[in-house]
Amino acid sequence: MRLGLLLLTGLLSACTLVVEPAGLSLTYRLDFGRAILRFEPDRGPGGVYYLGEEVRFLLTLAEPGWVALFVEDPDGRTYGLDRFYLARGTHVLPPGAYRYTLVPPRGLHRVWAVYTDQAPTTLRLEGIYRDFEGVLRLYLEASQARRHDRAETFFYLR
Repeated sequence: MRLGLLLLTGLLSACTLVVEPAGLSLTYRLDFGRAILRFEPDRGPGGVYYLGEEVRFLLTLAEPGWVALFVEDPDGRTYGLDRFYLARGTHVLPPGAYRYTLVPPRGLHRVWAVYTDQAPTTLRLEGIYRDFEGVLRLYLEASQARRHDRAETFFYLR
């Protein structure tokens, strides 16, 4: 009996009740762990790069899905760098012959990998945001993903 009650409580805690003008909707999400297991530049978190050099990222996924990369440069400008559908496992981004060649501004560059189990939304994130976390929540809601994860890393451009 206690085990059944415990299981029911766990299942209900993963539910979201949403009231919309069109009616009532109930969504359910079950999360067993991180989808992004590793995300870092090829020189490690906080690695130093110079103008004109290329940066690559190492990404390990626990399951297949869509990954979008977002960058915030030292001037505070945030933009989408790329997005891919990737299999489970470790990947070097960008894949193949593509390269991310570094251009100004110099300084700290923050990079986010955002995983979703659905194809990403067409919503473009580009601009200067005070609350990038809030903007990211809008991006995730627009994607209607049942499962999502994100990881952050950084590097310096000298």
